[in-house]
Amino acid sequence: MKIKDLKAAVFKVPHVGPSVIIRIETDEEIYGYGEAHCPREHVLNLKRHIIGCDPTNINALMMRIRHLGAFKPWGSAVSAVEMALWDITGKVFDKPIHSLLGGRIRDKVRVYADCGSGIPLSEDDPSSAYTPEAYAEKARRMKALPEGYTILKFDIGLHGGQLLSVNGGVIEASRTYPSRGHVTERGLKAEIAIVEALKDVLGDEVGLALDCGPGQSFPSAVRLAKALEPFHLMWAEDLLTGDYTPYTEIRLYQRLSMMTSTPILTGEQIYLRHGFRDLISQNAVDIVSPDVSDAGGISELKWIADFADLYDVLIAPHNCGLPVAFMATVHACAAMPRNFIAFEHHAADVPGWEEFIEGVDKPLIRDGFVRVPEKPGLGIEINEKIARRFLIEGEEFFE
Repeated sequence: MKIKDLKAAVFKVPHVGPSVIIRIETDEEIYGYGEAHCPREHVLNLKRHIIGCDPTNINALMMRIRHLGAFKPWGSAVSAVEMALWDITGKVFDKPIHSLLGGRIRDKVRVYADCGSGIPLSEDDPSSAYTPEAYAEKARRMKALPEGYTILKFDIGLHGGQLLSVNGGVIEASRTYPSRGHVTERGLKAEIAIVEALKDVLGDEVGLALDCGPGQSFPSAVRLAKALEPFHLMWAEDLLTGDYTPYTEIRLYQRLSMMTSTPILTGEQIYLRHGFRDLISQNAVDIVSPDVSDAGGISELKWIADFADLYDVLIAPHNCGLPVAFMATVHACAAMPRNFIAFEHHAADVPGWEEFIEGVDKPLIRDGFVRVPEKPGLGIEINEKIARRFLIEGEEFFE
């Protein structure tokens, strides 16, 4: 069997952002899907490196292209190709991907919902979405969803603009440069007021995680993490670096983690196991969050989880995309050790999101979990009729 073509189509779904779905086709009419979060051209540039190769020889193929990736978004194209190769290989050997990774540890995989900020309480005032009341209302709505999420994550701090909505809440950060700032007393009080409102709604029934960054100054991060200790959070995310920065503040994260009992998490934009090596081996954070579409693919996610388990570091994979990356994450998480917590879902309130794919039981998420599929490969097919609705104008469907 040989690879004969690599095709790509660009889709835009609300709250998810542009996603490139790729299809690698073979000379035996077997094909595989992958998902990238980068310009389409990044993926197509890899075509010449894989045409004519055996798609089931994944290790050799990844050696040909892995060096072409880097910190997000440059590793996304490589990650998408890896997903598609596993999809093909599973179909060739009539096995689900998790079986080829060594077998599943769990029959269902926990998912947490990314909730963003609050519900705007005034049409004339966008900043009304950042009040404690707005967050509480969003929490009530998310808690009542039929998917039954057991963990919800909200944005505070610089992520999503919450601190920027507080007059005098942060020094130096701005809308045009939101990734660095020193939080004032007023800003800290506004953050804590939101957390108090959220906990009043969620109690201890639903775990609360916070996306707090990136870019709070180190003293700001320490003060916030310590102030959050009484709330027993699942984690505080990207307090120092994360989005927008092509590096990870390992030394400062290590200091921060040692100074607080609030679990600290980062890692969604890091590429390959090598990027996680010091973060994990130095116990710089309590939880890592690799993304299957940025870290290098499915088996790379599994490797990172295994390595983290050696150091008693937990893993809660990031995921922000269409159901292709979602299902790829399900397979990786099914085979992870017991340091797995849950993986992220960004489209909890996007109508028709799961209709993008066929071949799996729906609803995909029940009681906060996804059933691990048993069909070969990813176990899914693209629903062309639905997918075409989300095609970016001027794009063709796998042409």
